[in-house]
Amino acid sequence: MSKQTFGVIVTTRSFFPSHLVETARRQITEALDAQGFGYVMLGSEYTDLGAVLTYEEAKTCARLFKAKREEISGIIVILPNFGEELGVAEAIHLAGLDVPILIQACNDDYDKLDMENRRDAFCGKLSLCNNLYQRGIRYSTTTLHTCDIDGPDFADDLRRFAGVCRVVQGIRGSRIAMLGARPIAFNTVRFSEKILQRNDISVQTVDMSEVIAAAKAYSDSNKIAAKVEEIRAFGTLPAGLPDEKLVLQAKLILTMEDFVEQLDCQASSVQCWDSIENNYGCATCLGMAMMGDQGKPSACESDVCGALSMLAARLAADSAPALMDWNNNVDNERNSCISLHCSNFPKSFFANDELELGSLDVLGSVLGSEKTFGAIKGSVSAGPMTFIRLSTDDPKGIIKGYVGEGHFSDVAVPTKGGVAYCEVENLQGLLKYMCDNGFEHHVCFVRGHVADILEEALAKYLQVEMHRHGA
Repeated sequence: MSKQTFGVIVTTRSFFPSHLVETARRQITEALDAQGFGYVMLGSEYTDLGAVLTYEEAKTCARLFKAKREEISGIIVILPNFGEELGVAEAIHLAGLDVPILIQACNDDYDKLDMENRRDAFCGKLSLCNNLYQRGIRYSTTTLHTCDIDGPDFADDLRRFAGVCRVVQGIRGSRIAMLGARPIAFNTVRFSEKILQRNDISVQTVDMSEVIAAAKAYSDSNKIAAKVEEIRAFGTLPAGLPDEKLVLQAKLILTMEDFVEQLDCQASSVQCWDSIENNYGCATCLGMAMMGDQGKPSACESDVCGALSMLAARLAADSAPALMDWNNNVDNERNSCISLHCSNFPKSFFANDELELGSLDVLGSVLGSEKTFGAIKGSVSAGPMTFIRLSTDDPKGIIKGYVGEGHFSDVAVPTKGGVAYCEVENLQGLLKYMCDNGFEHHVCFVRGHVADILEEALAKYLQVEMHRHGA
């Protein structure tokens, strides 16, 4: 991803000591530099100490932010002392960026409450948040009410806030490619394009016949040869697999990538069975996995809202997500289940020495293995994970979703495909919530714990009706 840049507002009140502002400006630039973030901030050539107090200074700050609006993904407000809440609120309002906002307030030192050193930012943060709330301006706060700018707590807050900004910026105006119609049996993945469009998310549809025709006609021999080598490096191939099958697969993958690129889409869904197998001769899974590894996730079975879920997860975690089924119980282990797909999981979900490429197991038994090569097989390696599902709710006219966290375990699962052993606290409660609210059987997983980021970004800033499991 490109370097993230934040607009920074440092405020003060004139009767508080100026050295607090100077220290805060130095500390916030050092904190942002340490994590590789850029910043746009008033300097002393614009206002006294580069701080925002008055309405005129608010206008100056707003002009600077407007000039850099294409770069700024969020605004960070620093209160080294009580601050001037009206000046900050005016600056944000006048800039009109509509980006996430993080409010930070500095700790007082208990033994430095004299007039030369006291901050009162503890109190000032409440006043600023009150003013923003009155204006209908959405904002985020640090984990602790007050914290040190150069401390580990604020460093963690910065990382989370950066994730929130990525999700908000990446979902707004996003474009999802729908390569092929929904398979007839999959009513569960139906969705409303109109609800998505109203939320600034557009769907770009392509008939599967166009994909097949373009793949058959693909003629760039250099790109085909390079993609074949990429396939060989992805995982262990079946013994005796003919070279022409790899070429067929390579041409399909290149075609899928081209459609997503030409339509300027950030994610896609694919009609992964069974037209492509019958009319072209291989599966789409491998191509979808490769696009996911390239930062453009792809969902199975024309599940557009699944693709949207994957895009949000990728933006939050800055890593490739996977779409699976909530699929099987595990005897009487009611907080564990098996999640799987055929599969199209990104390479990072597996231990590399276990990864195999082969034919679709279920569909291959019906159509024949010669038509269904391209599935990825293996056990998802252990580690923390986040799950998320977004869906359009037509009766309510909204986008809704749920999010939570759990773990992948290294317990061996006696079944085929891409398989994950999942552990989720109060899984039965989650499943009941999903059933009661009509959610799909598909779910997106991403490595790491980023539910806080997704909940904050989607519920607060994108107005998605979110359920946080386990909260």
